[in-house]
Amino acid sequence: MTEPITVVVVDDHAIFRSGVKADLDSRVQVVGEAATVEEAIAVICAQQPQVVLLDVHLPGGRGGGGAEVIAGCGDVRQSTRFLALSVSDSAEDVVTVIRAGARGYVTKTITGADISDAVLRVASGDAVFSPRLAGFVLDAFGTAAVAAADSELDRLSARELEVMRLIARGYSYKEVAKELFISIKTVETHVSAVLRKLQLSSRHELTRWAAERRLL
Repeated sequence: MTEPITVVVVDDHAIFRSGVKADLDSRVQVVGEAATVEEAIAVICAQQPQVVLLDVHLPGGRGGGGAEVIAGCGDVRQSTRFLALSVSDSAEDVVTVIRAGARGYVTKTITGADISDAVLRVASGDAVFSPRLAGFVLDAFGTAAVAAADSELDRLSARELEVMRLIARGYSYKEVAKELFISIKTVETHVSAVLRKLQLSSRHELTRWAAERRLL
């Protein structure tokens, strides 16, 4: 049996932390929680979880919130991944925490089932974003490379291109299947083909590849 992904939940509202812990399924094990910047850094460094669910606005520290927590966890950054989970959907908050090193950003409107999926995806190296927020990241980090993209995109079929764009925007396999009226298994097949043809190894690399070419 696969060991559960270890997680620390960081949010200054105890009732929200309790709700998140209740929503996470058996694939995830909460090993700590914190309400302030200082508490978060201490717990994360002590527990060294695989993933941290991190609010972007937190009391304490120098007022840097979630970004300050990530910066303060330098010793465990290689083994711990950060997923921002916030009520805020502002471009400034999204870009700030991603620049600090978070591997994704989802809003608190996410369903309980999807939180566990997002944790597993981040733990595996994927970048995870609520679909509407992905554009902020692309605008902030993308660079033009259209000419190079043309020849690479010629390798993809029309359907593979559709799947690639949705995956790179942060859609889950289930969401892509629903959007394109195909099965999840078919989505998985297309994603594997896209990664192989573009010589990429993960969804995270695919998101970065698409962002650099402003394809979304």
